[in-house]
Amino acid sequence: MRLANPVIAASGTFGYGAEFANLTDLNRLGGIVVKGLSLEPMEGAPSPRLVPVSAGMLNAVGLQNVGVRNFVAEKLPLLRSYRTQIIANVFGRTAGEYAEVARHLEAAEGLAAYELNISCPNVACGGIQFGSDPRMAAEVVSTVRALARRPLWVKLSPNVSDIGLIARAAAEAGADALTVANTYPAMSVDFRTRMSRLGNPTGGLSGHAIKPITTRLVYEASKAVRIPVIGLGGIEKAEDVMEYLVVGATAVQIGTATFADPRACEKIVDELESLCIREKIHKISELTATFRPGK
Repeated sequence: MRLANPVIAASGTFGYGAEFANLTDLNRLGGIVVKGLSLEPMEGAPSPRLVPVSAGMLNAVGLQNVGVRNFVAEKLPLLRSYRTQIIANVFGRTAGEYAEVARHLEAAEGLAAYELNISCPNVACGGIQFGSDPRMAAEVVSTVRALARRPLWVKLSPNVSDIGLIARAAAEAGADALTVANTYPAMSVDFRTRMSRLGNPTGGLSGHAIKPITTRLVYEASKAVRIPVIGLGGIEKAEDVMEYLVVGATAVQIGTATFADPRACEKIVDELESLCIREKIHKISELTATFRPGK
């Protein structure tokens, strides 16, 4: 799978893609990962769902989506007119549900890959996240791999003690690439009301505050596997992209920056071109995994 450039709009931050068509040039992006898709439509979490915090934001959207059947019938046809690679984010409550969502997508045209969100709780195992246990991560990846013809990306959770262990389990089970990483559990409370500023007690922290932490995770994951790693966390400018590439990323995803500026992805693509010219970098992929640990 080839991208026109390494900048991809992240799942959950760019709708289903077409909503941004009047705000930015979708064809300038390397790819778009659509909002997560479940087997049946989901209403999501109570409002408020977003709250700004220092150097980022918290979200508790609750994976609201139209369901995979409605996506294929209503959303995907609009996306086929764009040159941008379209990736479907997939989630479920059991490994079988992940597979059923992918099965519905297999017959549809216009998708380049699937991205499995394994940060979801597995109801068959008492609510433990698929991404927190190598065995469960491997189970859901191998289940989808058995039926998926398209490239299979796996979006890892950052809430693990050894991300390299989970990365290897996903790769050995058939993942073609890894997205590192999802948001970090966090809270924001109002001392006057003694309540959460979100509709849920907790949410996921994203934005520039998490970039140094996720940079380390990308570095560790890329050392653990031979498949491509896609960096995701706190990217706001071209230099952030370059830093992720140096520690091992092949491409990146932009999320929270889009909330502040719907044209963030397109602007970063433009900045990357200028930065490469200025730094005399003829091929941006030559930066990947060039980090030097010593002085």
